[in-house]
Amino acid sequence: MSYSVGQVAGFAGVTVRTLHHYDEIGLLSPSGRNHAGHRRYDDADLERLQQVLFYRELGFPLEEVAVLLDDPDTDPHEHLRRQHALLTGRIDRLQQMAKAVEQAMEARRMSINLTPEERFEVFGDQDPEQYADEAEQRWGGTDAYKESARRTATYTKEDWLRIRAEGDALNGRLLALMEAGEPADSEAAMDAAEEHRAQMSRNFYDCPHAMHRCLGEMYVADVRFTENIDKAGPGLAAYLSAAIVANAERHGA
Repeated sequence: MSYSVGQVAGFAGVTVRTLHHYDEIGLLSPSGRNHAGHRRYDDADLERLQQVLFYRELGFPLEEVAVLLDDPDTDPHEHLRRQHALLTGRIDRLQQMAKAVEQAMEARRMSINLTPEERFEVFGDQDPEQYADEAEQRWGGTDAYKESARRTATYTKEDWLRIRAEGDALNGRLLALMEAGEPADSEAAMDAAEEHRAQMSRNFYDCPHAMHRCLGEMYVADVRFTENIDKAGPGLAAYLSAAIVANAERHGA
């Protein structure tokens, strides 16, 4: 049984671009080709891809993943035992980190010095303090929260309106791309995701690609964020999330 690169990308939840890259660097080369020269992956290739993705999820650089997988002294069961131990130890912390970053932005109670009328003008019927207590209680000590609090404490109504206008304009661009059928891993979609990252770095806290990837995953993992983003258009949260992940991979994160 063999599978096309598109099928494997669908199975694994990665982009075709990622699989091509893995092949180019020798990390995961398909076992065969069809008569037209197209890549064909067998079950052993899928098992290796699973190992690659496990280690990538744990933050291992691709070069180190290759060394681990190609070590003749390590059997597949040892890989699984090591990964299980690492995942068990880190999964809770990673989830907390991702929520901390997102909630630091969402919890706009952080010294938003606006009158009730100004708040309505900026945020409409959304409560900027909806997640504030939760965010401050659990993540008030994080660098991202502190940096966001420091910046937003100085923002005026005009600053918040500018930030909202930037976000609305970007959502409009992403929605147009999605409705036009542009793939989430296309250059245009990834460029929009990069602008999303730049907006957060510019307005709230430094957001490197690895952190941005965590945010993208949170947009579909937490229904609160999905519903909020999808107000601009159904399916936008999933599209933005996929574009963010693809853009992070484009930058090696």
